[in-house]
Amino acid sequence: MSGHSKWATTKRHKAAVDAKRGKMFSILSKELTIAARESGGDPEFNPRLRACIAKAKTANMPAENVTKAIKKGTGDIPGVSIEEVTYEGYGPGGIGIIVEATTDNKNRTVSEVRSTFSKHGGNMASSGALAFNFQRMGQFIVDKSAVDEERLMEVALDNGAEDIVVEEENFEVLCPLASFYALGQALEREKIACESSQLAFIPSNVLELSDDDQKRAMALLEKLEELDDVTNVFTNM
Repeated sequence: MSGHSKWATTKRHKAAVDAKRGKMFSILSKELTIAARESGGDPEFNPRLRACIAKAKTANMPAENVTKAIKKGTGDIPGVSIEEVTYEGYGPGGIGIIVEATTDNKNRTVSEVRSTFSKHGGNMASSGALAFNFQRMGQFIVDKSAVDEERLMEVALDNGAEDIVVEEENFEVLCPLASFYALGQALEREKIACESSQLAFIPSNVLELSDDDQKRAMALLEKLEELDDVTNVFTNM
């Protein structure tokens, strides 16, 4: 799990760079639209939309962009059809990689993902090929400066958390899917700020790579992340 979390931390710092802001807003817009389409445009009654709005605020996304994306989801503003897709593959050293994307053109997206795997020492796998090695779980990243460990454990474990991983700068709180929204509400209620919250693919076992394979794997992960439609990349490296 630590390997996964360190990659997630690297992603968050990378996403904060100004050059990434345009893509970040595009991803958030799609997530807002999908959330509003699924369960309506009122965040009070739509936990997923509420979480998306919180992410948009953290990213300093303009309020008018948020409103427009939500209205596209509710049908108040016409827009293209956006879908969520997931791809699986293998990278250097045999690591498993799961790629999540939001797209208005699945043929374009799968072509770009497949090409990126091929160019950087990996290959696409069939759907479900990596299911044995990953668990779909709720994941919250909390900065250590936001709360002390004992307090976080008390709140998290009382509200459905299954594991808390202590890292150098962050706590990683993991929970079953069924507890995700309730735990998120509890953390919000207790004013414990999260750097990020999402439904993540958490590896059951991790692989240690040689220095050479690790460099090649990082290059592949970074190139996958740079694709316009890709929202998340998970690995058992």
